[in-house]
Amino acid sequence: MLEVEGIHTFYGLSHILFGVSLRVELQEVVCLLGRNGAGKTTTMKSVIGITPPKQGIIRYKGEEITGKAPYLLARKGISYIPDDRRIFADLTVGENLEIAIREAKAGGGWNKERVYELFPALKNIGSRKGGCLSGGEQKMLAIARALMGNPEFILLDEPFEGLAPILVHALEGQIRKLREAGLTVLIAEQNVRSTLRISDRGYIIDNGQIRYHGSIEDLRDNEDIRKKYLLV
Repeated sequence: MLEVEGIHTFYGLSHILFGVSLRVELQEVVCLLGRNGAGKTTTMKSVIGITPPKQGIIRYKGEEITGKAPYLLARKGISYIPDDRRIFADLTVGENLEIAIREAKAGGGWNKERVYELFPALKNIGSRKGGCLSGGEQKMLAIARALMGNPEFILLDEPFEGLAPILVHALEGQIRKLREAGLTVLIAEQNVRSTLRISDRGYIIDNGQIRYHGSIEDLRDNEDIRKKYLLV
């Protein structure tokens, strides 16, 4: 579904990604693991067009999308959920959801009622303003708002960052439900244990280069790789 081939991305004169390649198949959950500053978020921003690569090719469903504007990619069914959530603090939970409505191409799809089924905690605080939510509630709202746009592919950046263990566990289950609903997900994360539990395959990035790719079972068994590239 997504193919990233040899991308090189810069921030100004700073070379951040060096020939990054990865792929995500239909209805997979694939993780991109790495320490802070390894290049995870830059990879996500390169895909969604916020920081377009200067070299390399990105394809979505076989179509080249390298450097296309984020709003055009949203129309194609790609949704990006950043690590800082970017919800509207002055709008209520319900209003945050309503402004993101985009009808599904084939009818049906996600609406407020279905989103509340996935995140029942949000239904109870539907009239609360976004700025008054806890970190975990904001994370749920950010994902719920993305679903209101009826995406087919979700880029999920650091979903577990800063959450209490009980919320991490709950969010793991909700991400599994996204796959069961037919969505494809690429997760960039530092929380190795939680991410491995919900992923089909994994990549490790370090200093802007992919250092490892394999099945989750291989990654769990390869302690040397985890120690070298993931331990702080």
